[in-house]
Amino acid sequence: MRKSGILMAVSSLPGKYGIGCFSKEAYKFVDDLKDAGQSLWQILPLGPTSYGDSPYQSFSTFAGNPYFIDPETLIDRKWLTRKECESYDWGRDEKRVDYAKIYASRFRLLRKAYKRSGISSDKGFVSYVKSNAYWLPDYALFMALKDAHGGRSWETWEKGLRVREKSVLEKARQKYAADIEFYEFLQYEFSLEWKQLKKYANRNGIEIVGDIPIYVAFDSADTWANPGLFEFDDELQPIAVAGCPPDAFSADGQLWGNPLYRWDVHRRSGYDWWMKRLKNCFKLYDIVRIDHFRGFDAYYRIPCPAESARHGSWVKGPGYGLFDTMKKKLGEKQVIAEDLGFLTASVLRLVKRTGYPGMKVLQFAFDPREESDYLPQNYVKNSVVYTGTHDNDTTLSWYYDISARDRRFAAEYLNIPKDVKDADIPWYFIRAAFASVSDTAVIPMQDILSLPHYARMNHPSTVGGNWEWRMKPGAFNTSKKSRLKKLTALYSRTPKNV
Repeated sequence: MRKSGILMAVSSLPGKYGIGCFSKEAYKFVDDLKDAGQSLWQILPLGPTSYGDSPYQSFSTFAGNPYFIDPETLIDRKWLTRKECESYDWGRDEKRVDYAKIYASRFRLLRKAYKRSGISSDKGFVSYVKSNAYWLPDYALFMALKDAHGGRSWETWEKGLRVREKSVLEKARQKYAADIEFYEFLQYEFSLEWKQLKKYANRNGIEIVGDIPIYVAFDSADTWANPGLFEFDDELQPIAVAGCPPDAFSADGQLWGNPLYRWDVHRRSGYDWWMKRLKNCFKLYDIVRIDHFRGFDAYYRIPCPAESARHGSWVKGPGYGLFDTMKKKLGEKQVIAEDLGFLTASVLRLVKRTGYPGMKVLQFAFDPREESDYLPQNYVKNSVVYTGTHDNDTTLSWYYDISARDRRFAAEYLNIPKDVKDADIPWYFIRAAFASVSDTAVIPMQDILSLPHYARMNHPSTVGGNWEWRMKPGAFNTSKKSRLKKLTALYSRTPKNV
């Protein structure tokens, strides 16, 4: 079935408290998607963000971001007052998230709610903690210990905590019991609110497309609680880290710094940790986009210490074995393989063998010197086409930033007139995506709104100024929805229930 949707992070929703959350604006966005004839809402990872505010660098692969808990819901529960919620400075610019102000205020507000919640005697909470015992106690203790250590990375903690001596951990659990329960409370509230929002979306014919990063952050509960799953030495320091080799865009390559997996250990366990991780994702989302899919075929390994990615090498990954195990243990699931970048024959074979649709990005298509896999005439049905992703500039800004030669080619290919208005430029790309043979088309909200560079979500390999864009209230208006709905119907992407 042909379908389409919109890519927009939860953090980008409009709202009163500085960052998009599971608020009435989220429910309105679901209504807007339905009104526009869409069937998918693709979001970014929902995990609690760490240094750099990136959803791809989280304190836990299992936990949810407390920033997304709706203060209005806590007011309704009588745990907070409206005056308290409005007493903090959440930022002055409705088009941007001010993470410094959110960080300084949100947890203070949430602690007030926790202290008034009486959550300890809540049967639902007790049941939630018990059913999530495979990750929640470690995560809650990890966060309590981070607070106790001024936010410092776990590698700087005293040895007993670093190496998880049983007696030391037990003393810490007793000492920080209230802080631990606070973080468990946050996860329970996150879970309740997200389940309700997802249920509303599904009832209205909207499926949620989630995102699972291939790697986890070094400073995370995942690595601290499971060091044997990663390439660490006896001092629990990374032996090697992840990245990308030098290319035409970066002479030094990209040094991501994420710890690498001991795939032999994972394989011997039947990929147990991965199965728990994926199972958790399929509770949160209807469809999961697996980031950096090529890393499962072969990944770039950079020995430590390293100042750049120049001296890494390619190492064979787990291959089809991981996905074969997933299909046997979890059943057939809806997956999107993020197969962007330089793809070898073995990567292409892996994607084909899994049966998962790969990705096509129109911004990668328009180099007249070569026949590109990203030109629509080269697509296959089993694929997902985007105008751009969260890592690309907005299509409007990209169009003016590319070379005159590439812009002439794109204009000729898409029949863009010379006197075109800026607001219409992204719509030629949206039309091409919708008209393509790809079963699924997903468009970033920034392109539907025809926004320029300021609305770019992320500049890869940079820290600061990313993940901040928010949609202005009312921006996705009747005119935009109507225009999108017409294209959706024209190219047979309208869901049956609309």
